[in-house]
Amino acid sequence: MRDRTEHISVDSCFDGDNFLSIFAQYLCRRKPGYLQSRCSSSYNGKALEQEAERKIGWLLKLFFAGTATFVGYQIFPYLGDNLIQQSVSLLHVKDPLFKRMGASRLSRFAIDDERRMKIVEMGGAQELVNMLSTAKDDRTRKEALKALAALSNSVEAAGILHQAGLTSVMRSMADSFEDAEAEKYRSGLLKRFQDLRYDDSS
Repeated sequence: MRDRTEHISVDSCFDGDNFLSIFAQYLCRRKPGYLQSRCSSSYNGKALEQEAERKIGWLLKLFFAGTATFVGYQIFPYLGDNLIQQSVSLLHVKDPLFKRMGASRLSRFAIDDERRMKIVEMGGAQELVNMLSTAKDDRTRKEALKALAALSNSVEAAGILHQAGLTSVMRSMADSFEDAEAEKYRSGLLKRFQDLRYDDSS
């Protein structure tokens, strides 16, 4: 009888349903911590991957920015000279629109004495004086005066502009401007030449 009872007890332990129930209880006791650990590990891994991607992205951006800057510094002198020459060439075109475009470009290029003298050497100073003297409208005169004012910030360039007859041209235009900004450039240039002690007889 005892053997039969033990046999039933052992069989009941290995009964399919009973075994699954016991195994499920075992997992329930261990699974929460295990899942939390797995989830935490997975989350940390994903966060580390994202952080690494961000850092690599920034490194690549810095690398390409540095490379572009270096290349720009290497080719800018040649590129700058070509752009100045193209801008001076626009002053030769009869259409006032192209003249204004050329003068506007030269205004932006004339940011230091080296570039101002480069414009003078390429014939830009004389062409701007010619543009001013032949202009038929205030818009064209204003762009010419703006570029001439930028060039006159160099003492040497101002002397060349005076020799090119700029002072005489500007004085012949007294009270002829309807555009206040154009008149401001003209007055500023006349004062600049006065401060440098240039007059029509020099």
